[in-house]
Amino acid sequence: MTKAFKRRAEDGQRLLVERALREDGSPRRGRPARSVTVNLAESPLGWLRARGLVSERQFEAGERLRGDWTVAGLGPRVTMRWDAAPSGGRRGGPGDALDPTLAQISAKRRTDDALATVGAGLSDVLWRIVCAGEGMETAERALGWPARAGRVVLTLALDRLADHYRLA
Repeated sequence: MTKAFKRRAEDGQRLLVERALREDGSPRRGRPARSVTVNLAESPLGWLRARGLVSERQFEAGERLRGDWTVAGLGPRVTMRWDAAPSGGRRGGPGDALDPTLAQISAKRRTDDALATVGAGLSDVLWRIVCAGEGMETAERALGWPARAGRVVLTLALDRLADHYRLA
């Protein structure tokens, strides 16, 4: 890692990590086909966290919700699904991972429960910023709120969400 990269990563502007895109179908199972560098601070919630506008507890709660929302596949599709067809190999046993469809259903239930716990008045801004990835200004405009009102409501929603997840 170069010094310039370290400096930019440490000053809170960028939080870079390596992520595997997908598994390779070759016999060397477990190795990623390729990896990419992802800036975790690019999400609106990450941007707020990098500037100290939301706490670590609030950030963690938002990331949990966003993770469940992503696993549930609730975002819009921009292309067809390219999932590999099931192989004719052995069937899953008791120690195997959860079926992708069941994982989606479970994640959707967790997402719905979390948003319901937060409440109707607060879940709107929470969904727009954390799940849909809208910026604060865009969310405020879409909800018809005055400028700078969104951050206050978002922090209240994130506090309720953190309570729901029982984060300390």
